[in-house]
Amino acid sequence: MRTEPYKAKQRAVQQRLYTEGPVLPPRLVHRSHLSWLTSYTTQMQTEGKSMNTQKSYMIGLRHLIETPLAGEDIISEFERDSMSIEQLLERIEPFNGRLDLWVHSLIDRSPSTVKARLAAANHLMNWLGQKWPEHLTRPKSGKKLPRTLTSRELTMVKEAASCSEDPLANLVVTMILDTGLRVSELCDLTLSDIDLDDHSAMVRDGKGGKDRLVLFTQFTVARILSWLPLREARNPLGDHLLITKAGGPLQSRTVQRLMDRLADEAGIPRGRLTPHVLRHNFATGLLERGADLVSIQRLLGHASIATTRVYLEISDQTLREIYKRAQSNDLEEEDSDS
Repeated sequence: MRTEPYKAKQRAVQQRLYTEGPVLPPRLVHRSHLSWLTSYTTQMQTEGKSMNTQKSYMIGLRHLIETPLAGEDIISEFERDSMSIEQLLERIEPFNGRLDLWVHSLIDRSPSTVKARLAAANHLMNWLGQKWPEHLTRPKSGKKLPRTLTSRELTMVKEAASCSEDPLANLVVTMILDTGLRVSELCDLTLSDIDLDDHSAMVRDGKGGKDRLVLFTQFTVARILSWLPLREARNPLGDHLLITKAGGPLQSRTVQRLMDRLADEAGIPRGRLTPHVLRHNFATGLLERGADLVSIQRLLGHASIATTRVYLEISDQTLREIYKRAQSNDLEEEDSDS
């Protein structure tokens, strides 16, 4: 166990570094003008580190070195790799804040990635003769927030769906955004489950084996009414609302392929658009329009309200973004008036 005198001594050393600046160890002083990249690579090879380890270390370290402080310009790859050992130490010295920013940027990484990145940074700092700051610990990863489309992306997806040659595109996108249905629930929906006059549908045996009522607007009613004649022309084999050209029920994987095509047409990455992302947009939209969590929980079919509560964090993020944009616009107007 480390004693209080030891900790006090460590704090004193760190305070000295903070006020006087970092100093290279004697073994590197005479090489301080040399390329850090060449020298550090040689050091890893001398230690017998595998090529995979060397590659892993360099991925994380390059990100660390590139991390800009407030007011700094982003450096190029050439500037990063051509630094001398002395210049590198000045850039990543332990108390200028760069390490802090870099460590906190790892918060959404997997535990194994975080461990590898910190191991690389510790190794580099030790090579430079520096102590890892005591206040910097492994970032605690919070619960991953559900992905949602931006307003602009959502508009582009809706436009792509309305212009698509696939008659199911507009209906599928509208229904998920209108009801928050899971893709499996959407594919299982039958005509007998839908009440167009009541603007509602009954989900049978949803997640957890529970039934629930979902609601929709006149937009969905209009899309369904437009689809029904096309559905009949496909000679349906059963009562499912959504069917293929062969008349069988639509499958989840077919819906995802439809999403991929719409993403291509909308000019957004395929991974950004999935049925579940649209479901997340439904939930955040309700929250931003004033719906309470209990109502959203029931509409989404969440067993626990804790699952629904994560959307509060997304809404808070959105609020912050709106505030920043508004403040930025106000400042620009003041500058133009002055």
